[in-house]
Amino acid sequence: MKTAISIPDKLFRAADQYAKSHGFSRSKLYTEAVAKFLEQHPSELITKQLDEIYSSEPAKLNGTIATMQFGSIEKEEW
Repeated sequence: MKTAISIPDKLFRAADQYAKSHGFSRSKLYTEAVAKFLEQHPSELITKQLDEIYSSEPAKLNGTIATMQFGSIEKEEW
């Protein structure tokens, strides 16, 4: 997919020079940079999606479900 982005001239020149000196295209450089960024920040996306899903749900614990959950835990002697 083709896209157009705006970045500062200084950053563009540095990225262009880096790509040329390492023998690959700017497209490859930008693709790898974005992939690396997303690898390093996956939880932010997941958290945002979960926040959106649960933002309209009440945050209180359902009593019936809590009773069932606690009842399913095996009793142990201490």
